[in-house]
Amino acid sequence: MELLDKLNWRYAAKAMNGEKVSEEKIECILEAARLAPTSSGLQPFEIFVIKNQEIKEKIRPIAWNQSVITDCSHLLVFVAWDTYTEDRINYMFDLTNEIRGFKNEGWENYRQMLLKMYPQQDAEVNFNHAAKQAYIAFSQAITAAAYEGVDATPLEGFDADKLDEILDLRAKGLRSAVMLPIGYRDADSDWLVNLVKVRKSTEDLVTVIE
Repeated sequence: MELLDKLNWRYAAKAMNGEKVSEEKIECILEAARLAPTSSGLQPFEIFVIKNQEIKEKIRPIAWNQSVITDCSHLLVFVAWDTYTEDRINYMFDLTNEIRGFKNEGWENYRQMLLKMYPQQDAEVNFNHAAKQAYIAFSQAITAAAYEGVDATPLEGFDADKLDEILDLRAKGLRSAVMLPIGYRDADSDWLVNLVKVRKSTEDLVTVIE
C-alpha cells in the first residue's frame, strides 16, 4: 500500500539541509491539516507558518537548540485556543449554517449544549482539550508531508511560555501546542537516517475485543 510505504519511509529527521520546500507541497500539507476532524467541528487551533529566518533563530535557543528549527524550510507552529468562549463557539456554528445554507434544530440544540458547558469550564481544561484537537491536525500534516516526500520532525521540546512570547500568542488568545519543522533531511549529518524504524508489534499495540 502506497500510504504505508510512505509512512515507513518517514522518520523524525534530526538534521535538515536548508533546501526550500515548494509552496505547492506546503499548501498540500496545510490543507491536510485543515481537513482534520475535530471535536464538534470547532477547529480550536491555528497554524503559524514561520518562514522568517530571524524568528527561527529566536526560537531555536528555547527549543533545546535543535538545528532543524533553523535549517528547515518552513516551521509550522500549531497553536490552540487558550479557552472556549461563546464567540468562538458561535462563530463555527454560524459558519456551518452559512456554508450549508440552512439551520438544523438538532444542530442548534447541540450549540446550546456546548455554550452551557465549555465557557464555564476552567481555562486550563479547555486549553488542554483544544490542544488535543490541534494534535489531530498535526498528525495529518505529518502524514501529508510523508506523502509529498518531505521530511517533518515533531517537536514538543520547547519552552511554551517563551514561544508564546516570541509569537505574541497570549495577546491573540492562543497558546503553543507543538511544532513541526518541514524540510529535507541532511543524510550526511543525521545520526538517525540509516537506523531501523522501531515500533511495537501490532500484537503488542492492538487489543481486539469481539
